[in-house]
Amino acid sequence: MTQTPDGLPDESDNLDQLQPEDTLVDRGVDDILDEGYSPAEKWSAGEGFGTTAEEALQGENLDQRIAQEEPDIDPYAEVDGEDLDDGEVGSARAGRLVSPDEGLGEDIDSELFGEDVGIDGAGASAEEAAVHVIEDGD
Repeated sequence: MTQTPDGLPDESDNLDQLQPEDTLVDRGVDDILDEGYSPAEKWSAGEGFGTTAEEALQGENLDQRIAQEEPDIDPYAEVDGEDLDDGEVGSARAGRLVSPDEGLGEDIDSELFGEDVGIDGAGASAEEAAVHVIEDGD
C-alpha cells in the first residue's frame, strides 16, 4: 500500500475492489464486478420538492407536505387476505446446536450434523434465535 506525503493511503488503494481470493468472503463469482448492485427500492431525498433554488425560494405548501406523510400502521387492525405461512419457518424455536463430538477433534463427517441441546438461558445471539424447528414432511 502506497502512502501520500501526509501519511494517508493513496487514493487508488481506496478505489480498488479486492478480488475473492484476496478476501475471506466468497460470494460465488470469479470477478467481484460480476456480482452487480441492487439499488434501494425507495425514492431519495434528491427527488423531492425543494432541491432546486427556485423551489427552495417558493417553499412547500401545506397540501404538498400532507401528501408526503405516511399514515401509521395500526398494529391492532385485522389482516385481510390469506395466511402467508408456507411451512418454511417453524413455530418452535431451536436451542443451541452442538455437533456429536462437541466441536473437538478432526471433522470426519461429510455432512453437517447437530443436536438441539436447548436454549442457553436466553443468551442466544441473533443468528441462534433465528433458527426454528421445521417438522419433517412425508
